[in-house]
Amino acid sequence: MTKRSNGSLYVHTENKIGIIEFGHPASNSFPSTLLDRLEKAILQLSDDEATYVIILKSEGDRAFCAGASFDELMSITDLDEGKRFFSGFAKVINAMRLCKKPIIGRIQGKTVGGGVGLASACDYCLATESASIKLSELTIGIGPFVIEPAVSRKIGLSGFETLAWDASQWKTAYWAKEQGLYARVFSTIEELNKEVQLFAEKLASYNPQALQEMKKIAWKNTNHWENLLLERAAISGELVLSEFTKNALAKFKK
Repeated sequence: MTKRSNGSLYVHTENKIGIIEFGHPASNSFPSTLLDRLEKAILQLSDDEATYVIILKSEGDRAFCAGASFDELMSITDLDEGKRFFSGFAKVINAMRLCKKPIIGRIQGKTVGGGVGLASACDYCLATESASIKLSELTIGIGPFVIEPAVSRKIGLSGFETLAWDASQWKTAYWAKEQGLYARVFSTIEELNKEVQLFAEKLASYNPQALQEMKKIAWKNTNHWENLLLERAAISGELVLSEFTKNALAKFKK
C-alpha cells in the first residue's frame, strides 16, 4: 500500500488491456487530487487506440475504496470548496460513463460511499466474498447524491434506497450480486485476479468497434448526467458545512 498522503495512481496498457490502479493509505479513500488524476487516466485510456478494455482496481488485499477522504471533508470551509470536492466524484463517474472502452471493476474488499459509486459506474464487476458495500453518507449528515444515478442505474431505485436509508448497515457481496452490482463473486483474491484477467483478455479479443457500440447502448439516456451530477455535488458541498456533519466527522476521526 502506498504511504503518499495524496495517494497513488498507476496506469499502463499491455496486450490491449489498460490497467488503472489507485491507492491511498486511508483504506484507498479519495482526496480531490487523486480523483482528478483518476478522471484524467480514464479519459486518456478512452482515446488510446492500443487499449480495448480497462481494468479498474485498487491497491492491497483489503478495502477496495473507503469513499471520500475524511481529512479533506473536514478541511472544507466554504461552498465553493465543498462543491469542488464533490465535483471530483461527479467528473470521475461522467468520465467512466463517456469512456469508449468497457471498464471491468476488480472489487477485492469492502467499499463505502463513493467507492460504491465507482463500482456502479463500471460496466462489469467481479468481486470477492469480502466485498461488502455500504452507503454511510446519512450517518455524517450528507447523502449519496452524486453517486445515486450510477447506483440506481445498476441496482435499481429500491436497491439504492435499501443502502442509502439504512446507512449504518453493511450488505454482503452476495447481496450486491443478487442486485446486479457484481456479476460474479469469488472466495479468494487469487481466484478474483485470475478471472478478471481471463475476462479482460476475452473482451480484448473482440471487435473494438463492437465494444464501443455496446458501451454507447448500455449508457443511453444518461447525457443529462453532465449537469445533474454537478448539481448534486453542490447539494453535498453545502451539507458538508453543517454543524451536524462537522461534529460527525470529528467523532469518526477519533
